[in-house]
Amino acid sequence: MLTYARLIVNPAAGAGKTARKWPHIMAKLQNIDLRFDYDITEAPGHARELAKAAVAKGYELVVSVGGDGTINEVVNGLYDTGSIADIMFGIIGTGTGGDYIRTIGIPRAHLAACQCLKKQRKITVDVGVAEYTVGDETVRRLFVNFAGMGFDAEIVRTTTLKYKTLNATASYLAGLFSALVFYKNKAVTLHIDGETIEEKVCTVLLNNGKYGGGGMFAAPDADLSDGLLDVLIIGDLSKPDLLWSLPRVYRGTHLTHPKITLKKARDIEIRSDDSVFLQADGELLGGLPARFYVLPSLLNIVL
Repeated sequence: MLTYARLIVNPAAGAGKTARKWPHIMAKLQNIDLRFDYDITEAPGHARELAKAAVAKGYELVVSVGGDGTINEVVNGLYDTGSIADIMFGIIGTGTGGDYIRTIGIPRAHLAACQCLKKQRKITVDVGVAEYTVGDETVRRLFVNFAGMGFDAEIVRTTTLKYKTLNATASYLAGLFSALVFYKNKAVTLHIDGETIEEKVCTVLLNNGKYGGGGMFAAPDADLSDGLLDVLIIGDLSKPDLLWSLPRVYRGTHLTHPKITLKKARDIEIRSDDSVFLQADGELLGGLPARFYVLPSLLNIVL
């Protein structure tokens, strides 16, 4: 059993509340006799570098203390080392959303999450990949939970700029209503496992997990270990229709809407003549064109 862990702590996660929670979490870890070292992130992107450093130092259990964005950075850092299959990954969720740990089944309560690190029951799950453009460069970014383009990414952009200090649902809804004022649906071409779809869309979500946006039940049938992404295509909805449909997305009853389609796929490419933003795990990326696919059974998670 692995008993010596490296924790990567993002004090800015959870609208800055992680900085206050960390001393209490550390005490809980000490009380269960888990031997650990830790690093504190200092800037966006730092968790990725710290994860690489942890592997280089020989740690086989690396733990993210933060939100979905911190998880994303740490997993990308582990993947960068080329040794991700040999690493156990733990999560203590302190972020605003907690969508990924909800799908995985890691407790939100910190003591229970700490005890998971000691018990070390393992599951192995898929990870998604987004390949997108920044300027003239193609960039690859892994995502553990979901990626999105269009209106979804515009909400992330607005939330990040203006409302990150609110709780998960409040910040998402504030970002949604702010984005709703200016956003216009986009004409896109999708290539989904060889099928071509040309459609005007509000948004397209590439789901590995079930939840996103601070509790939205976007992909009720998503399976983290099926080798597939659940592609949710929300078509050319009017703004009133979008607002009317939003509560259904939180309940997971939106799939009966005639302009909402769900497809399971391994490889998806999206193009548009418009300027369209992307996000992955709640972090704003570049823009279209982009390709999304699955790396099956890649990540070993401690439960």
